[in-house]
Order: sequence, then structure tokens, then C-alpha cells
Amino acid sequence: MPPLDLNLLRVLDALFSQGSVSGAARTLGLTQPGVSIALRRLRDHFGDDLFVRQGGAMVPTALAEGLREPVLRTLATIQSEILPAGRFDPARSDRSFTISLSDLGDLVFLPDLMARLRERAPGVTVHSVAADPAQLIDGMARGTIDLAIGHLTDANSASLFEQTLFVQHFVCLVRGDHPTIGDTLTLDQFLALDHIVVSQEGRSQERFERQVRELGLDRRIALHSPHFMSVPLLVAGSDMITVVPQAVGRIYARLLGLKLLPLPFTVPGVELRQFWHRRSHTDPAVSWLRRLVAECFIGRDPTQARDSVFWSDYSE
Repeated sequence: MPPLDLNLLRVLDALFSQGSVSGAARTLGLTQPGVSIALRRLRDHFGDDLFVRQGGAMVPTALAEGLREPVLRTLATIQSEILPAGRFDPARSDRSFTISLSDLGDLVFLPDLMARLRERAPGVTVHSVAADPAQLIDGMARGTIDLAIGHLTDANSASLFEQTLFVQHFVCLVRGDHPTIGDTLTLDQFLALDHIVVSQEGRSQERFERQVRELGLDRRIALHSPHFMSVPLLVAGSDMITVVPQAVGRIYARLLGLKLLPLPFTVPGVELRQFWHRRSHTDPAVSWLRRLVAECFIGRDPTQARDSVFWSDYSE
């Protein structure tokens, strides 16, 4: 069997991640005919179709599935240990970064982070994506996600690095003129109110709900939702209560005149972190982005910081 052109491994990896010739071409910056030619060479080399059409996607064959992890490891080794690190010039770069954030992460982290990026790297583009832990680890391993920021309960992988930013506690929100809740909240009051619960797998809310169950607290849940977007409006227009991370609670309270109150029971806070894959550990651009995130957020909840680029305008 003749030697395999290593450039073909990049095409194979892109086909795995994108599931189409057109998607692989966009990822690699190649033409579709160029990717088709590369796929034909790969098929000739391995004596297998490698990908077959199923519906609108290209599905890997059994042989291709067996190649997936070796190809990924090989490309990661080449990137981190063989290729020179190079240099990243943020002021001149037009690099695209993909960051995994929850909808709350967008709200808490992006205002300050984008303000800093606009100052120091005006040509870069940020893609914010929401990925569950399994999608996140797979995306980072393939290089389609550069960084993740937030609380991830199941992001346990030997291939991931992480750095703690700050600890976040939970708070209660009710409307500012709530008829039965004043400046304090008792446990009996908390349990008597109708609750709005946001259910997001692998996020801090899932951990909070598990802690409530472990404490044996019984409350009436009026609404389950996978999204936070409507929650502050629902609270402002009703007598319902919700529990949210403190940073988000501050934002909602300031923007809609809601009343922010401490929980009437104790649960541990959650650590918000940034995560990255060993594949990009020595990537100069991703390393620069990690340092910027650390500068902005280590030991510093931006919604509470008086020197926040964005949230200082909403200081209490």
C-alpha cells in the first residue's frame, strides 16, 4: 500500500465532522470538486467507500468508523507536538473563534468579552454555540469548538484542560411589588409560591434542582422550560418565583425592576470555568483567547464589577 498523503487525513476528519462534501469544503477552505477528488483518493487507498449516502447526509462505513479515533489522535499530535507554534497577532488577525456558552453564558460573559475583543482584535469573529457535554468534547476534539465557558456537570475528559474563573451562587427572583414577599424570604414562603424552573441538562440549574430534591423540599412547579429568555418577563408579570444564578439575577433585577433575594436554605455555589482541549493547548490564537478570558473573569463576576466594560453602566 503506497504512503498516505497526510493532507487527506484533514479531509477525512472534516468529512467526519461535517457529514457532507460541501460542509467539509467550507471547513477546509477548499472547493467541493477538490474535496471530492480527495475522497476518491481516500477510497482508492483504503479500498472502501468510507462514506455512503443516507438521507441528506454522508454516513461513515464500518471501516471509516474504525479510522475516526486514530485520525483524530494523529492530527492532534501533529498540531500540538510537530508543527511549530507560530505567532498570533490579534490586532491583524481575522481568525474565527467558536465558543460554547449557554444562553445565560451569552448574557453574562459576552458583553465584556466582546468589548475587549473589539478593542484588541477588531478583525476576529466569534461564533457562540450551545453544546451539551458530549457534543462539546467531540467538537473540541475535532477543532470545531475552541473554548467553553460556564458550568458543565459532565465535562469529564482526560483530554480537556480547565481553569476556574469565579464561584456563582443561586438567588431568588420575584416581581418588585410582590403582594406577599417583602425584603426577606422565609422557607415557608418559598415553598408556598408557584415556581418557574428552567431545566438544562449538564448545566448549573440541573445541579441546583438535584440539591433541592436531596434536601427533600416539596414545591409546586407551575412552569418547566428549557430556556431562560421568557423567565424574567413571566416573573415581572405574575406572583411566581424563580431561582437563577446570581449574575443573571442581578441583570434581570436591574433591567426589569425585579426583587433579588437570597435563598432561604443553603446550597453550595458552582464554579464557572473555561475549558479547552489538548488539541488546541499550544495553538497561539486559542492561548491568547484563554488569557483574555482569564483577564476578564478570574475572581470577577462581571455583573458585580464596577470596572466592567459593559455592566458598570447598570451598577446598583
